[in-house]
Order: sequence, then structure tokens, then C-alpha cells
Amino acid sequence: MNAKSRSRLIELRRDLHRRPEIGWREFYTTGRIVEELEALEPDELYVGREIHREERLRPPTDDELARARERAVETGVDEDVLAKVEDGYTGAIAVLEKGEGPTVLLRVDVDGLPQSESEDPDHHPAAEGFRSEYDERMHACGHDAHAAIGVGVLEAVAESDFEGTLKVLFQPAEELGAGAASVVGSGHLEDVDSLIAVHVGLDVETGVVVPGVESFLAINGFEATFEGAPAHAGNSPQEGAHAIQALSTAVGNLHAIPRHGDGATRINVGVVEGGTATNIVPESASLQGEVRGATTELRNYVEDHAARVIRSAAEVHDCDVDVSFRDGAPSADCDDALVDAVSAAAAGHDATVTPDEGDALGGSEDATRLMRAVQRNGGEATYVGFGASNPTGHHTATFDVDEAVIPLAVDTLTDAIRSLSTAE
Repeated sequence: MNAKSRSRLIELRRDLHRRPEIGWREFYTTGRIVEELEALEPDELYVGREIHREERLRPPTDDELARARERAVETGVDEDVLAKVEDGYTGAIAVLEKGEGPTVLLRVDVDGLPQSESEDPDHHPAAEGFRSEYDERMHACGHDAHAAIGVGVLEAVAESDFEGTLKVLFQPAEELGAGAASVVGSGHLEDVDSLIAVHVGLDVETGVVVPGVESFLAINGFEATFEGAPAHAGNSPQEGAHAIQALSTAVGNLHAIPRHGDGATRINVGVVEGGTATNIVPESASLQGEVRGATTELRNYVEDHAARVIRSAAEVHDCDVDVSFRDGAPSADCDDALVDAVSAAAAGHDATVTPDEGDALGGSEDATRLMRAVQRNGGEATYVGFGASNPTGHHTATFDVDEAVIPLAVDTLTDAIRSLSTAE
């Protein structure tokens, strides 16, 4: 990659870092990406609803959308783009048609996280003036760099000798575990022969490439609302049914679900709410949590146990409970041919190629939905990790990436995609 392209992509990354947006509200993000894509003149450009089927998982509230739209107007989002995404269907797909050959899809995600970014002067974005401008939101997972990489690959492949079709999906709402679900079934995946999904960081040093990440855990979220009966806590506590006590019993027992010998399992209750006053036996309480497993089957093992634990806790304390599980993301396997193509390309740029280290990551990814969809249609898929020497872990206030990862990822992915058109 030449110095001019590198500088432009780093500036794009920093611009997006300044204005992080939560899933299904990536208005500025989509607008800024579309601006870059239109300058590259792809053969087709789909925006907003054009990349999704109608049904979405975990859409925002009307108030959340209204606030996001207002901010988008303030930041000068193009009116035509805003009209396409203002209902919360965000993201874009750019398509290059370069003759006969395979159809390759590169997937990058673009959303931020509901987290405040560090103001510490030793934190690189703060020191260099591109720290998040918004309270309680930041790019704490590298998706700003992903977006820049996607733009860079589109440009590089357009100028290359690749023969075939390249699609670059700028996917929203990954952190919600929701964005990929509505792309599946939208019509954009059915002709894909090869899918490459990308992530930077992963607690790996810059210059290290993992061409086939399979250690993402299958994930699902759940919610439970306990309904009891109120009573005076001093005068007649025996007449109440203590919803918080039922919830507390559930939380303790959920975290005591036995691990499984076939692989990693996880459970976490991250949100609890309930009660109205200290002198009232609480009649209502709720919790939100998640389950994960090294495979979809292991995730389902934890999910089944969790549902039983929650219902049993409610019964013990004479409460009713409504428990529901979301439509989570599965595990996925990488295909050897694509892993080999990325490995060869990375080695050609003096990167250190390393296999996935099993359960070292412990995270989850809704790109597995896209991978499975492509594989069901007879295509191949892989998930590629690029080390970026992140100084602290993902989803922390001081997360950052070494921007040298951007040109390395663009060059490696471009060469891997080019190789696919000459593989047969």
C-alpha cells in the first residue's frame, strides 16, 4: 500500500473513532463509509434496507432512533444516505464486477460499544486528539479499523488483476449479535463462493495473522422476569412472595451450572433490576444474562440448564417467571482452502502466520451466521484475525489498535482475494 492510501485510511479510522455509534444507529458511520465508497465508484452500492431482510433482532426504541437521527443531522450526514438509514436499517454493501470468476465477500463490522473512553493522556486516541466525542460510547473493539480495512481492500482489488466479483459488507450491529441475522436471507449471500470475515486485535501482536479463527464461542442472551406478591416488610412479610429473593437464588445457581468436559462453557448474569422501597417485599425483579459454548451444542447445554435453574428458583419462592432466550450466534468452522490462501498472502508480506490457539479468545461473533449460510450454499468461509498490539483488552476504556495493522490487513486480504480468481 502506498503512503497516500495508508494516510487516508488511518484518517478514516480516526474520524469513525471520534464518532462511535451503537448498533442499528450507525448513521454517521454509514454516511462516512458511503462517501468513501462512492469516490471509488463501485459497480453497485446498496445502503440501509437494501442489504437487510425485513426482520431484525434487537432493534432500538423510537426514542433511541430519534436521538441518533438528531445527532446525525448535527454532524452533517448526507441527506440521501440519512433517508435510507434513519429507520435503523444501517450498513452498506459495495460490489465490484471484474469479469468471470468467483464471487468473494469480505465482511467487516462497523458499530461501537456503550462504554466511556479513557481521558488518560497516555491513551493514544486521547493524546492524538481522536478520542470519542460522545459520552458512554467508544470504539472499544476495533470496528473503526475494520471499516477502514474494508474500504482499502475495495480500492486495492479494483486496481488489481482480480477476475470475478467482490462484495464488501459493512455490517452493523455486531455487538448486539444482531446485524448478520438480517443479512442472511437478504439475497446478498446466495451467490457467494468465498466469505472472509475480519477482526483486528485479539490480544495478539501486530504482524501476526491468524488465518482461521475458530475459537469464537457460540452465544445466546436471555432475560427473566420474576413476579411475586408485595407485602409490608415489617408487619406481614409472610404474606409476600419475594421476587428479588427468587432472582438471587437464580443468579447463584446459574453461576453454579457445571462446566462441560467437551469444551469451554460460560454463563454470566450482567444486569439485575427490581424492587421499589426498602420496606416493601418486592413483587417484581428481572435479570439479563448470556450463555456461551465452544460449540453450538455446548451453548445449548448451558442454555437448557439455565432455563431449568431459573424456573426452579421461581418455584421455590412462590413466584412466577417469564424466561426467554434470544436468537444467538452459533459456532463455525473455517475451510482449509481459504485458510491456506490467507496464510500464503500473509507470508508474502512478512507476517507471522499462526494457527488459532483454541479458547484463548473467549469472545463471540455473529459473522458465524454468515459463514454458515455461505457454507450451506456450497461456498467456503474463514475468519481472519490480525494482531494489532492492543494495549488493553477488548471492551475496555483504554482499548486501541496499532494502526500499522490497516495496511497489512489490506495488502494481505487483497492478495488472498486475487489468488482465489486464479485458484482453479
